[in-house]
Amino acid sequence: MSPHQQPSVRNRLLKKLSPDDFALLQPHLQPVVTELRQQLIAPNTPIKQLFFPEVGFCSITTHGSDKKVELGIIGREGLVGALPILLGDDRTPHDHFIQSAGEILSITTEALCAAVDQSASLHRLLVRSIQVQFVQTAQTAFANASQTIDERLARWLLMCHDRLDGDDLQITHEFLSMMLGVHRSSTTLAIQVLEGNRLIRARRGRITILDRETLEKVADNGYGLPEAEFTRLIEGA
Repeated sequence: MSPHQQPSVRNRLLKKLSPDDFALLQPHLQPVVTELRQQLIAPNTPIKQLFFPEVGFCSITTHGSDKKVELGIIGREGLVGALPILLGDDRTPHDHFIQSAGEILSITTEALCAAVDQSASLHRLLVRSIQVQFVQTAQTAFANASQTIDERLARWLLMCHDRLDGDDLQITHEFLSMMLGVHRSSTTLAIQVLEGNRLIRARRGRITILDRETLEKVADNGYGLPEAEFTRLIEGA
């Protein structure tokens, strides 16, 4: 049996569950320590495990012939792998891997689906979390289509900051370029702009958030909508 009790979990979905709904999941939750770039769900393969992040977060990416682009981020506010499973599929074309290492609670797809079948309230909350994920993906499309690279970088750093303990993010310019879907030189220039304005500090393999308030102003309306939807649909449920 999992040693995790509801007051001690850090995942915000698990905390929001009723005691009865948490009890349906609790015996099946298994703690796992994650590593940077660890793959949680491979594209186009049956999803056997789902993951509640506790510390750190996961990136969802799609692949082109010569490019990988990030579609979304899931941290302790969500459940990794829920979208296809709760919509009646058993796989996804997208890659899910650890972007910031930490800890997750793993549960088998079979156990989660059995619990959902027993509880309408559990099903409702998890489907609402999918809606939040949809909004985040749509907002990413909006940002990619209408915002400058500086604004997109500010948005992405804020999303990561929301899911971190502390102000430091371990990432290289090359990997950040891949996440934003732009050339490395463009990413480097955007980092230099934010650093020149003293919003961040960039060191080899690490970016530190220095001025979140101004970073939100730079991100403008690219940031905030999915976060507001989480508050409305999950925190307000």
